[in-house]
Amino acid sequence: MDVKVRNYYYLIAGILAILFAVTHAWNGQSAVLPTLHVSAITMDTRTVFMYVWHIITAENLVFGIAFIFMSFQSERLKIQFAAWTIVSLLIVRLMVILGITAFQDVSALADTLIDSIAILIYVAFILLGIRMKPKTTRR
Repeated sequence: MDVKVRNYYYLIAGILAILFAVTHAWNGQSAVLPTLHVSAITMDTRTVFMYVWHIITAENLVFGIAFIFMSFQSERLKIQFAAWTIVSLLIVRLMVILGITAFQDVSALADTLIDSIAILIYVAFILLGIRMKPKTTRR
């Protein structure tokens, strides 16, 4: 059984995605979600906010597992579509974050800087993985 990393960019992207899932869940549990227990917020609003928060955490975890799995695959064409799909979702996610933040409070855009940089670095590793040329075997 020949199991070796064939795309280190995907491996790094997968590790980053799992790290993002863990930090997103941790940040949510420790800082963001406890503020929802204010009585002025309805239970329906709290529920929606909590499941949206956890959907993003779960997406990051699934993306991470997918990229780690993809990093071991030798057939690039079969996994490129998945990589492009995830890149598209991440870019749309960033556009939503920036767009809603700018619409609600343009001065709060600075607060999105770390998340924006993290998403752009993550996307860059995926794009490097997509562009990576296959290694030719020597005979």
